[in-house]
Amino acid sequence: MRVMVLLKSTPEIEAGAGGTEEAFAEMGRYNEALVNAGIMLDGEGLHPSSAGVRIGFEGGKTTVTDGPFAETKELLAGFWMWKVESMDEAVEWAKKCPMNDGDQLELRRVFEDEDFGEAFTPELREQEAKLRERIQAQRQ
Repeated sequence: MRVMVLLKSTPEIEAGAGGTEEAFAEMGRYNEALVNAGIMLDGEGLHPSSAGVRIGFEGGKTTVTDGPFAETKELLAGFWMWKVESMDEAVEWAKKCPMNDGDQLELRRVFEDEDFGEAFTPELREQEAKLRERIQAQRQ
């Protein structure tokens, strides 16, 4: 199963705090352990919300709101995409993450084709598979 691990933002991250050399090195060692274990599929950090934009949809209209966004507990600072055998395995890896007091990770299972049942027809599955192949090709 695939799990997205979401790193919640903090006031310090939103203020643009970049971290120390030791913090980067420690996170690098953690990421290397994830890669060595064959778990990490992807991962990135995100700029603060001051560099972001929100797009809202309501009543057939869209609204565009420039950051920063006030409520930091609802903001993301980064993510990992992991491939694990179970949510328990993901939790065990997440517990090893070098985090600061007050930091928070959220783990969410990613939908797989079989999760959608009969509504996701063989034709739609094939279309989705082709799109994934194109995405992979573009990454190379």
